Amino acid sequence: MRIVHIDTGYELRGGQRQLLRLARGLRERGHEQRLVCPEESELEARARAEGFRIFALLAQDWGHANGILQLRQQLLAEPADILHAHDGRAQTVSWLASLGLPVRRVASRRVTFLPGTPARHRFIYARTCHAVIAVSEYIRSLVIGAGVPADKIEIIPDGIEIPPTLPSHEERALQRRLWDLRDDTFVVGHLGAFTPEKGHDTAIEAVRLASERLPNVCMLFVGEGPPEMTARIHEQARTIVNRVQFLGNLEELAGFFVALDVFIMPSRAEGLGSAALLAMAYGKAVIASRVGGLPEVVEEGRTGWLVTPGSPKELAEAILLAASDRERLRAYGEAGRERASQYSSGIMVARTEEVYLHLLRT
Repeated sequence: MRIVHIDTGYELRGGQRQLLRLARGLRERGHEQRLVCPEESELEARARAEGFRIFALLAQDWGHANGILQLRQQLLAEPADILHAHDGRAQTVSWLASLGLPVRRVASRRVTFLPGTPARHRFIYARTCHAVIAVSEYIRSLVIGAGVPADKIEIIPDGIEIPPTLPSHEERALQRRLWDLRDDTFVVGHLGAFTPEKGHDTAIEAVRLASERLPNVCMLFVGEGPPEMTARIHEQARTIVNRVQFLGNLEELAGFFVALDVFIMPSRAEGLGSAALLAMAYGKAVIASRVGGLPEVVEEGRTGWLVTPGSPKELAEAILLAASDRERLRAYGEAGRERASQYSSGIMVARTEEVYLHLLRT
């Protein structure tokens, strides 16, 4: 197949990482691919380094108008079988660039917010794509509620890389020493971009509350964000200045996960929760908000705990509960790793390929 992926984001966040994971898997299966993304975006740099063909959307191009015309010319010269849009703006680019061309359009849906009106939402999905990939049952229900036919939607959760083995106790001790963490410190981890929906403020306040009864608690944050939001989070963290470390963006996450006792995901909105899945793949119990697709990932009482979004008190109580029983933490981690194996990248790639092939057969 000849596949064109389109993404209009400038940062390398979850959606862009999933695109790359999909593109790598499809390349291994022998498919020809091109990536359409903004010039000087993090995705462009990463994709070029990995040897993918790139069509760069110019930065100074209102609404990508020139880019759409140039992409259309390229599609006329080098026809594609599938156009896969990985965000909302990419759907518009895909549709306008391929109007009237014999190509099948696919749209991935990861986010929980919808366009301004149901009528606009129905129009977008009725006109711009032949199939919608939703990352969770929750996202599927949102899209159906907005008027998209159920038979047009396929649920394919984001894929994660499953480590073949778990790090040893020696590796855990070494990693903790690198970050000046004692062996008896109870380490809580959070992974996500610094945006309001990820709940960093809830996490900080919860650790402050938990520290009143758990003096050895410490918080590790991985991720970055817009300067204003980053400054706000760092300012709030002054209340637990001796109990928090900001590690920035880490390319290699194995060391982060091995250092943890428990992973938290106190999101206010979440399409699926691939960071929670990744933590589970590393054998970590998870405390997550009861919101969006997270209850589909975290099984309460088996792989972790679910709490009310935006409630530092509930999150603090869950952290204290996790710290009170190391054997339960171990059991939840083992069950979580088993569950995470159902979300491997290989499964995601194979199921996406099947969507493409089905569209080409119909």
